[in-house]
Amino acid sequence: MAERQRKTTRLQELFARPEIFVLAGGTNPLQAKLAEMVGFEAFYMSGGNTSAHLIGWPDVGVTTMREMVDNARRIALAVDIPAFSDADTGYGNAVQVYRTVQEFIAAGVAGIHIEDQESPKKSGSMAGRRCIAVEEMIGKLRAAMDAKMAMDPDFVICARCDFRGAEGGSFEGTIERCLAYKREAGVEVVFPEGLQSWEEITEACRRLPGPVLPLIHPVVQPHPTLEEQQAAGCAAAFYPGLTTMAALQASWEFLQDFKERGTAALDDFRARAAASRWGAIDNNRLTDLRRIREMEEKYLPQALQRDYEHTLGVRPQ
Repeated sequence: MAERQRKTTRLQELFARPEIFVLAGGTNPLQAKLAEMVGFEAFYMSGGNTSAHLIGWPDVGVTTMREMVDNARRIALAVDIPAFSDADTGYGNAVQVYRTVQEFIAAGVAGIHIEDQESPKKSGSMAGRRCIAVEEMIGKLRAAMDAKMAMDPDFVICARCDFRGAEGGSFEGTIERCLAYKREAGVEVVFPEGLQSWEEITEACRRLPGPVLPLIHPVVQPHPTLEEQQAAGCAAAFYPGLTTMAALQASWEFLQDFKERGTAALDDFRARAAASRWGAIDNNRLTDLRRIREMEEKYLPQALQRDYEHTLGVRPQ
């Protein structure tokens, strides 16, 4: 049997290939499994979504390296597709960035992006951002590259540049910084954050070497198709909240409906789920309850195996 390709190698190849891939984002193992079940090739752990879902805070740099790595580890363990993670500013200076990369690699994550914001950072969608000096960021990225070369050369390091929307920022300054990060540190992927038009995005993809990961949503409307994004040179169609934004809105609307109508809202919801063209989804289907029965039959003595046929409840099929 051929050796299974490592997730870091797979992510490297996804970023390097000519065909675009969808980088579906979210915050937890269940959402990662949804993305995998639908057929997406990689999952992104969003820092903003993680901060909101894990601690109920906005994306303002209060989540710690330990919280982010532990959450990323749970995601990486849950799916076979590679996980790519937000690593904020790297949680300190260049020395701390070295340790951060070690931790993400040990967690089974396939790659991370590190941004050039001053700490505490702000979300890429927020005002009030301030960037560190180019020389300091290059040192942080060099530390990241050295750390990954010592543990797993295929681990993906992406340099995120927030200069477009920061104090004193500009489009040309963003291009210059991304070129320096690529040239001086050798990162595999660059991520020009906060570009303000489709024209800026296409120009950045044209002028920057190697894989470019621009964030299009929600700046460009109407939203470019996947084919248009590929033609523009985007390495991936990047959607940090793809598994969370619809779910959050749906939860909000259902709770409001339940508050107004009571259990009639629950009955209607179940009927809509049953009639879905893709079928209803629940935790047991998503987490593959059947595999637990298969593992019990494989590993447990007969006397310790459970009686699923003569007890009540959901049965692994």
